Amino acid sequence: MKASDKIKIAYFNGTMVEGQDGVTRTLFRIVDYLEQHNIESKFYSPLFSKSTEDKINIKRVNSFKLPFYKDYNIPIPQKRTLSMDLDKFAPDIIHIHSPCPLGKFAVNYAKKRDIPVFATYHTHFPSYIKYYNLQVIKYFGWNYLKNLYNACDVVFVPSQSIITELSEHNFKNLIHLPNGIETNLFSKDFYNKNWKKNNGIENKQVLLFVGRLVWEKGLQVLIDADKILRSLRNDYVFVFVGDGPAQFELQNQIPNSIFLGRLYGEKLSEVYASSDLFVFPSATETFGIVLLEAMASKLPIICVNKNGPSDLIQNQVNGILVPPDKPVDFANNINDLLLRPDFMEQISENAYRTVQNYSWDNIISKMFEYYESYYYSKINI
Repeated sequence: MKASDKIKIAYFNGTMVEGQDGVTRTLFRIVDYLEQHNIESKFYSPLFSKSTEDKINIKRVNSFKLPFYKDYNIPIPQKRTLSMDLDKFAPDIIHIHSPCPLGKFAVNYAKKRDIPVFATYHTHFPSYIKYYNLQVIKYFGWNYLKNLYNACDVVFVPSQSIITELSEHNFKNLIHLPNGIETNLFSKDFYNKNWKKNNGIENKQVLLFVGRLVWEKGLQVLIDADKILRSLRNDYVFVFVGDGPAQFELQNQIPNSIFLGRLYGEKLSEVYASSDLFVFPSATETFGIVLLEAMASKLPIICVNKNGPSDLIQNQVNGILVPPDKPVDFANNINDLLLRPDFMEQISENAYRTVQNYSWDNIISKMFEYYESYYYSKINI
């Protein structure tokens, strides 16, 4: 019998709101895998919906709201209560998906009870400091992150470029494990010929952004690029999928842009498949799951040559890479690409071929191979 048929896994993250960000996209694919393989698990998080509570075994953790971003809470682990709950569940593996206080509690709990502890490095907090002069961000600086993650047996990192940077800061136990995509959920098959008409943009080129509307996603680059692009053409419109504190400023600074809010499922797939160009100026990504979603939808991509995206995109082959924080370059590349529809189709086809290597099932299976290895090493001591 495989160890994964017997082991019990406890997962920890700051949110389990489906579709909220790239981390929850990953976690809900893990949920699907757990269900398919009948693996016992329990999740710990301060934020989740009633539908999520009905779907999975999950315990709510006390928390307080972030004053500058209502969609995220900071967990306040009640150590005694959580420890008793975990003792009752008796996990064989612990896996944290956030370096928040809940993740730190989980690592400490695992060490005290000699349970293998895994982490996934989803969020590159040091790159956020330039956007937020806040103690809560500085708290997640290099020393804190290094001490936390180095206490883990394995740290999965989605991109090789982030592994290189973490290694330079003496992080250990790093394993490259990219994120994945379900190509049956994102495909050109979801194209809707009436989608533009239904949104009042029938004769426009749609420049799509999908993600949280927060400044660390490079949104100022889009604001500045729009001013430049307006002098070159007027046949386009920015469409934003997602929400966040930057939305009000974006609405003011990019006139006539469209905001669809947070989408997932077939509604999101339809937007990808019916748009013309995916624009992603973020320089803070550890990977960029939305890039895979665009690639699977055969939507040409312009993104920055930094961190995760630079691992996925080969410039002028399966997308366009521009330097970070360069709105002039971003605008000029958008304009040039829209003038070359044949080239757009070529890089889209290449991107589609690339994405076939990122099956969620294969990636999560590899993660479970590591679980099993550490589980067996413990029980055979």
